[in-house]
Amino acid sequence: AYSFLDGASHPEELVARAAELGYPALALTDHDGVYGSLEFAHAAKHAGLRPITGAEVTVVGGAHITLLVESSRGYANLCRILTAAHAGTRPEGKEHRVLLEPAASLETVAELNGGLVCLSGCMRDGLALRDPQGAARLAGAFGRERFFVELQRPFERGDSRRHVALRHLAEHLGVETVATGNIHAHSSRRTLLQDTLVAIRCCTSLDGCERERRGNRESVLRAPIEMVDRFSGIDRAAAERTGELAERLTFDLTAELGYRYPDFSDHADPATRQLAAICDHALGERYSACSTLEQAQARARLESELGLIGRLRLAGFFLLHHEVLELARECALEVRGRDSPRMHLPPGRGRGSSVGSIVCYLTGLSHVDPVENDLSLGRFLNEELAAVPDIDLDFPRDIREKLIVRVTERYGREHAALVASFATYRSRGAIRDVGKALGLPHAELERLARVTDGWHAERVADEMTSLPDADQKLLSKRWRAFRFLTSEIARLPRHVSQHPGGMVISSRPLVELVPVQPAAMAGRQLCQWDKDSCADAGFLKIDLLGLGMLSAVEDCVVQIAELRGKTIDLSRIPLDDAAVYEEIQRADTVGVFQIESRAQMQMLLRTRPENLDDLTIEVALVRPGPIQGKAIHPYVAHRQRLREDPSFVPPVDHPLLAEPLRSTLGVVVFQDQVLDVAMTLAGFSVGEAEGLRRAMSRKRSHAALEAYRGRFLAGAEEKGVEEETANRVYDKLVGFSGFGFPKSHAAAFGLLAYQSAWLRHHYPAVFLCALLNAQPMGFYPPASLVRDAQRRGVEVCPPDVNLSDADCAVQYGAVRIGLAHVNSVGEDEAKAVVAERERGGLYGAVRELAQRTSVGTDMLEALVTAGACDSFEEPRRALLWQLGLVPRTLNVPGSGGEERQLALPLDPTAEVPELPEQTEWERMLADYRGTNLSIGTHPLELLRPHLPAGVLS
Repeated sequence: AYSFLDGASHPEELVARAAELGYPALALTDHDGVYGSLEFAHAAKHAGLRPITGAEVTVVGGAHITLLVESSRGYANLCRILTAAHAGTRPEGKEHRVLLEPAASLETVAELNGGLVCLSGCMRDGLALRDPQGAARLAGAFGRERFFVELQRPFERGDSRRHVALRHLAEHLGVETVATGNIHAHSSRRTLLQDTLVAIRCCTSLDGCERERRGNRESVLRAPIEMVDRFSGIDRAAAERTGELAERLTFDLTAELGYRYPDFSDHADPATRQLAAICDHALGERYSACSTLEQAQARARLESELGLIGRLRLAGFFLLHHEVLELARECALEVRGRDSPRMHLPPGRGRGSSVGSIVCYLTGLSHVDPVENDLSLGRFLNEELAAVPDIDLDFPRDIREKLIVRVTERYGREHAALVASFATYRSRGAIRDVGKALGLPHAELERLARVTDGWHAERVADEMTSLPDADQKLLSKRWRAFRFLTSEIARLPRHVSQHPGGMVISSRPLVELVPVQPAAMAGRQLCQWDKDSCADAGFLKIDLLGLGMLSAVEDCVVQIAELRGKTIDLSRIPLDDAAVYEEIQRADTVGVFQIESRAQMQMLLRTRPENLDDLTIEVALVRPGPIQGKAIHPYVAHRQRLREDPSFVPPVDHPLLAEPLRSTLGVVVFQDQVLDVAMTLAGFSVGEAEGLRRAMSRKRSHAALEAYRGRFLAGAEEKGVEEETANRVYDKLVGFSGFGFPKSHAAAFGLLAYQSAWLRHHYPAVFLCALLNAQPMGFYPPASLVRDAQRRGVEVCPPDVNLSDADCAVQYGAVRIGLAHVNSVGEDEAKAVVAERERGGLYGAVRELAQRTSVGTDMLEALVTAGACDSFEEPRRALLWQLGLVPRTLNVPGSGGEERQLALPLDPTAEVPELPEQTEWERMLADYRGTNLSIGTHPLELLRPHLPAGVLS
């Protein structure tokens, strides 16, 4: 599957089928990568197979070779070869161009041959057939023991002729032959899907890619004896030699790879002492105003954490994150400027379970006091920690973009890379890609795509039945194939993409542990493993995440300072503002971080949060985990009962759960509580409980959940818990596996939710302006944000070429829409219009605007259509007519912009004809087309006169 749009089976499916057929070993050789190799290796070992690591590598010229790993040195060389192959996929100076196909030079392969076995390539594009001289060159570099000519039986025209040529080449080079299967699917059931994937890759239909398709059902996994029989009349020894070669390839990718993160062990002081010094200094600053008891509690917690960190040998881990945060401070200084009101704000904020650590709080990695908020550490750090913990950091977007590049520069391109992510097929993508490959009508596919849930491709077959003509469609062979293929393609990876912000940093060259390739964005690079494989390999992943609300909040701080002359310190605002909570309780929260969705609004009306603790629960409650764990309705009911009767004691499934679930009224809301329930009710150790939580959170580990059930039931029985009760509790925990927040994460987000609600209440115009400038973000489109602000008394003004900045701005108490918010107008063009206005004065007419600026005609038309030229006091249609008559200097086509064609300075003699005025409907539609919002008449106001009596809108 990780030979994107070519392989039609997941690694686990190949392993399961190979084990069923009796193979002792199996190799995975995806195209130009090891994206699924670690996942495959773990699955194979679990099934009792010996995994062989390798890749099918494209060399310069387009031919293929197969490289198999013999030793750890060979794996490092394979990673370097693949990194080199991808290094040339982004041409110099082409920042936004689609990446080219990877290709490794023969010189690189020959130079890095140590520990590798080279096969001459497949029957279609193998190096032996396409470039025999190149094959001879590699045969000389690898030697007779590590270079083999590869034979295959795809049962295609010309097989016999190719086999003769390959055997002659092997004799000429003095090397042996081996037989391989060229497997693209685990079962013949997937052959049609494999053909379809080829069509998708070629951007055509099945009919249009007949040459590229396999054309039969032979490229699937067959029984060993059947494979030997295939070569009995050609070269039976080649098939036997394949088994001998497999026995040689004993490299184990699941073993220790030698990864180490920079742990500051080369410093004069031990890492533990360096970390303690930083924390001691911060402790005196952070808790100086606290009581003696609070200071003692903080000191005790710090010493306990530092002791645990020392025993786990993680001091360098925290120092590395602290160093990254210092890099973020440098980036923040460059982005914000020394005199900016943003300068007193931290460069970023922590999220996730790390917020429960006082060491994170004191090193600046978190902004929430874990002592004051009673946050637990066990979800983040414990004595039985089996993997490197995660620290997630949120940054404003402008700081994050600079920080990712800065981290790569600091540690070197061979030592740092972003984590990969694999975009998998969901329903709409499956409908469009499969339908196009089958040649189905585009309009019909779009109609079906609109009625699907958007997520589950395997449900498309069922959702087709909702169409009125479903029965008629299924009379067609192509529509029946469509129904089958959309189910088969579900969850297959389509292409590699970039994790939202995960980075891996290594003291040993990372390019010897996993291949690295350019990301889609210039200046970035990513490794070929996703977060799960990185975790399996023991890699330290630092999450540098962009959060739109942080950008909006910082924009608010800057604007308030500029407009009011005072700087707002959000860390010192009152956290018990009754007016803010009154708005939250009545669900007046459009635009407020995390509590603005319709589901959250409904919940706010029922739970009525009164303080930050309530908000912490609110943020975590409306999530798939608590919903599937059946926690929401009991929590709401218990909270309503408590308001009516303060003496009410919320019921729990077993008395042992009363304390772990006390703060959430008897239900599981936070991830931490999964650990607490497992330890309290079933006697799990901290490590076992964390293992259960990890199984719940990983896409590939759902089967492991049932493996934990037996241990849970046995432990509960020892504590006197009935089996029925234990099963009921475990089912709730399994239901919680959808997605849930740790309490520390919810506390961090709850605080930001309150801060955004506070800004919205006290500075509504500034808050709206910041939200618009931070788009895209949040739950609502700009039109909804504007209407909500107008409802609350905020004046909003349209874009205006003589008044607007590039971004939205608050002018005389009103929000003025920025020119860059007009569709088709880029930020650079908007700034150019503003800069010319500041240089040469206000624009007097559309003719002057066109002649003084270098903005394209289509962008000028967009400004007119959106009403940004209404201040010229002429109808928009007349302005558009005039714009077409304005002589402008243009680039000469084909000159690359170096030559200019001057317009003749002749005034147009044609008079502007009388054009009909736009109706209110037409003006409103033009506004929406131009800016995706309208500050004037609401569509329902225009509809209301036409509605039947008694209809409310």
